[in-house]
Formats: sequence, structure tokens, C-alpha cells
Amino acid sequence: MQVELRVPDDRIGVLIGKDGEVKKRIEEKTGCRINVKGGVVEIVCEDAVGFLKARDAINAIAHGFSPEVAMKLLEGFRILEVIDLSDYVSDNAMQRVKGRIIGKGGRMRKNIEDMLGVYVSVYGKKVAIIGEPDAVNIAREAIMMLIDGSQHTTVQRFLENRRRDLKMRSMDWQDVL
Repeated sequence: MQVELRVPDDRIGVLIGKDGEVKKRIEEKTGCRINVKGGVVEIVCEDAVGFLKARDAINAIAHGFSPEVAMKLLEGFRILEVIDLSDYVSDNAMQRVKGRIIGKGGRMRKNIEDMLGVYVSVYGKKVAIIGEPDAVNIAREAIMMLIDGSQHTTVQRFLENRRRDLKMRSMDWQDVL
């Protein structure tokens, strides 16, 4: 399998890392070969799972995550979800909506991350989320509520209720295992 991805110029250095260490780590953990030419990153891989993991890790770095956080996609069962804000808001409202998602002093974003065990990046016109599938879906819902204009307190209550549901579900699985 082979694919080429566009990575913003200011994220290429982060992807490569000091002395190429980030690129090497992704290659070692996925079994893929990664070639960087300008703002284009080519991934070549025989293993489908390794290919998808490498693609997601590179996309995560391209969307503003640190390499340490992006590498979490290579472990366990975590996914990357990207929300393109330009699909939902005009350029005039972009800064305001990004500010609502981040919250005063970064509190709203931090609450979403802490309550659900996810990572959230607001970069350019996109919001990216890394985490376990159920938690990412809830985080996406919360972010969509903020985009639609819901108050922070309403979103906070939603997160608390959904976190409780997640905990109950995980407790049910504990009983089965």
C-alpha cells in the first residue's frame, strides 16, 4: 500500500524530529517506510494495520499533536477523529468558535480531555481528537454542541452524564471478564 499526505510546512520538522527520531520511531513501530519530500509525506507499507496506524500518526502530527501524543495511536485501540470547522462555520465566526472549544484559559478543552481520557488539538480550521472510540464519539458530540452554540455549562453537564455512562459500561464488562 502507498499513499501521499500533505503536511503543513510548520509541522514537517515535528514529524521528522531531531535527527529523524520521530520518523524512525513511526517506521519501526509500523513496519512502514516514510519518505518526506517538501510538504508531501509518502507512506509505503505491506501490512494494512501498520499502514493505517502510520497514516493516523502522521495525520495527528499534521493536525497539531505532539509526537508523544500521536504515538499513542500506535498502541492499543485508539482512533483519530478530525472535525473540519469550515464545514460548520463561516470564516468570520471561526475564531469565536475555536475560542469556545478551547474555553477561557483552555479550561473547556482540558475538561473534555480530563473527563473522557482523550487528547484534543485545535489547529488551523480543524479540531482533532485522539482516544478510545466511545470517548472520541462523546468528545465529538460535545465539540459539535459548542459549535452549535450550547453554553459551556450545558456541555459540562453532558460530559458528566456521558462519562458516568462510560464508567457504568466499563463496570459491566468488568463483571463479564
